[in-house]
Amino acid sequence: MSARAFIDNAKVMAKGQVTIPKDVREALGVASGDRISFIVEGNSVRIVNSAIYAMQVLQSEMVGEAEKAGLTSDDDVMALVKESR
Repeated sequence: MSARAFIDNAKVMAKGQVTIPKDVREALGVASGDRISFIVEGNSVRIVNSAIYAMQVLQSEMVGEAEKAGLTSDDDVMALVKESR
């Protein structure tokens, strides 16, 4: 287990509801009204902050796209931005 790892638990209520322990909410960076995602892999489940997870997925899908579009420097990006305006 890593230095940041810890174990906590919660009880599943009759309707399937679970209160996420405070230390887990803090570790995920979630608060009231935020959304979380459940990632099921085999018999394990990861709970992640939905906003952070969505950004990570987007970033991984964008890897290499700048090069494909011919954007190899900051100057190329700035030229594209100026052209778009």
